Amino acid sequence: MQAAIARAEDAGARMTPVRRRTLEILLESHRAMGAYEVLDRLAADGFGKQPPVAYRALEFLVEHGLAHRVQRLNAFAACLSPGHDHAPAFLICRSCNRVAESDAPQVRAALAEAAAAQGFAIERSTIEALGQCSACAGAGV
Repeated sequence: MQAAIARAEDAGARMTPVRRRTLEILLESHRAMGAYEVLDRLAADGFGKQPPVAYRALEFLVEHGLAHRVQRLNAFAACLSPGHDHAPAFLICRSCNRVAESDAPQVRAALAEAAAAQGFAIERSTIEALGQCSACAGAGV
């Protein structure tokens, strides 16, 4: 949490109580969470029940590299490497929705090479792979 606060402050931003609690909620969950699920947890902690409360906090965390948006699940996950800028690949379990964050420079390089061969310059990409985590695969789910 101290690293997250320092990263925000280095960017000239403030880690407000609601932003801090939102990050704590994501870190506690060990999975991607939808904005309304985060909002319910925030409301239970006395931060209000209005959707903008959660959306603004989540947007702040994503903007400052402290969380990621997982498009397939329309959800958010805490960044596991907030100390450096990166563009991870997300490994999403189709059974339990657990999300693993993996640095994948070779995948990104291959994608950039394939795009360049078509005369296309990638400006932003999200790599998400769907499958099963080891726990679900081992349980035969």
